[in-house]
Amino acid sequence: MLFSTLPVLAFPVVDPVAVAIGPFAIRWYALAYIVGLIAGWRLAMRIAKRPGSMVTPEQVDGFLLWATLGVVLGGRLGYVLFYNLGYYLQHPAEIFAVWQGGMSFHGGMLGVIVAMIGYCRWSGIRFLAFTDTIACVTPIGLFFGRIANFINGELWGRVAPDVAWAMVFPTGGPVPRHPSQLYQAAMEGVLLFLLLNLVRWNSRAMDRPGLLSGLFLVGYGTARIVGELFREPDAQIGYLVGGTTMGQWLSLPMVLVGIGVIWWSRRLKTA
Repeated sequence: MLFSTLPVLAFPVVDPVAVAIGPFAIRWYALAYIVGLIAGWRLAMRIAKRPGSMVTPEQVDGFLLWATLGVVLGGRLGYVLFYNLGYYLQHPAEIFAVWQGGMSFHGGMLGVIVAMIGYCRWSGIRFLAFTDTIACVTPIGLFFGRIANFINGELWGRVAPDVAWAMVFPTGGPVPRHPSQLYQAAMEGVLLFLLLNLVRWNSRAMDRPGLLSGLFLVGYGTARIVGELFREPDAQIGYLVGGTTMGQWLSLPMVLVGIGVIWWSRRLKTA
C-alpha cells in the first residue's frame, strides 16, 4: 500500500441533504440537476434572443420539460446498461430507484439527443441550429453535477500519495486520492463552457449549424478521456484493456462523431 509523503487535505464533509423540511428532503445531487437545468434554460433563452439566431426563445422555453425527461431517463438507463447491467438484471425493480444514485452522462446525453430529435420534428426546428444552442449551456449542468459528486464523496480519484492536494474520502479507504470530481468540474464545466461561448461570441459560429455541437462533442469527449486518467474506475467494472476505463471508451465515439459534425458544418458553409 502507498502512503502519502505529504500532508493530506481534510475532506470537507457536507451533509448530502441540502434542504430538509420535515420528511421532505432535497439532496445536493438533485439540486445540482435542478440548478443546472434552470441556469442552462435561462442562458439558452438569452442566446436565442441574439440577432441572427435560428432558434426563438419560445422554442427553447418549450424544450425544458423534454430536456428534463431526457436527462433523467437517459442518465438512469445509461448507467444501468453501461455500468451495472448484471446487477440490475438480477434486481430489475431497482432500475427505477434513482434516489439510490447511479446516473451516466453518456446515457443522459443520448436521452437529450433523442428528446431534441423528437422536439425539433414536432416543432419544425432546424435540428443542428437547436443543438448548437443547447450545447453552449450544457457545461453548466456538468459543472454542478461534478460538484455534487464531490460533496457526496463519490466517484473519487485514483490513489495519489505524492500530490499536495490529495484527500482521504470517507468511502475511499485510508489512502489519499485525487479529487478528480473537481478536475472534471473544471474541464467539463468551466473550460468547456468558456471554449464554446468564446467561439460563439468571437466568430460567426451560429451561421454554421453543427459547428458548436461538434465542438462540444470533441471537447467533452477529450476532457472525459483525460479526467478518467485520474479517476478510480467503477468497482464493478474496473480497468479494461490496456488500463483504459469504460468512461474513456464511451467518450471516444463522441470525439470521432464531433470531428465529423464539425467537418460537415464547414462543408455546408462553403457549399
